[in-house]
Amino acid sequence: MTGSGADVAAVEAANTALYEALERGDLETLGELWAGGAQDVEVADGDVSVVHPGWPVLLGRSEVLRSYALIMASTEYIQFFLTDVEISVLGDTALVTCTENILSGGPAEEDGSVGPLIGGLVVATNVFRRGADGEWRLWARHGSPVLVEQDDEGPEPDEPLQD
Repeated sequence: MTGSGADVAAVEAANTALYEALERGDLETLGELWAGGAQDVEVADGDVSVVHPGWPVLLGRSEVLRSYALIMASTEYIQFFLTDVEISVLGDTALVTCTENILSGGPAEEDGSVGPLIGGLVVATNVFRRGADGEWRLWARHGSPVLVEQDDEGPEPDEPLQD
């Protein structure tokens, strides 16, 4: 981790707040954490971006927040366990890289019990900017899925199946 201790701690808190808002499905708080809003005049609406795993680049604050609204509407449950977190601060810009160990669930079962849970890994890069008010806000985010290795029980990709 590079940067002053106070700056790194503030960026870490902003990054944690991001994931907590996602877990709660709190779009209002999520909007406050993204740059380009009324509280952050230094960043224009079109200057923010997000790449969700498997999605194209989305540009503009309204498109970014709309994407999160869609994700939240179709996700009953999500929890993030962050590992490999690295934070670098240079002036008013901060870079956070991490591995998101994600546990998510689909719609609830008919009896009201939790639906099936699915685990996944995503490597993420979150870029924050410090506004004139001193608050760190997300400026850009990119998440890429991590492919997990297959077990040793199946044939190799180039190996023909045996009858």
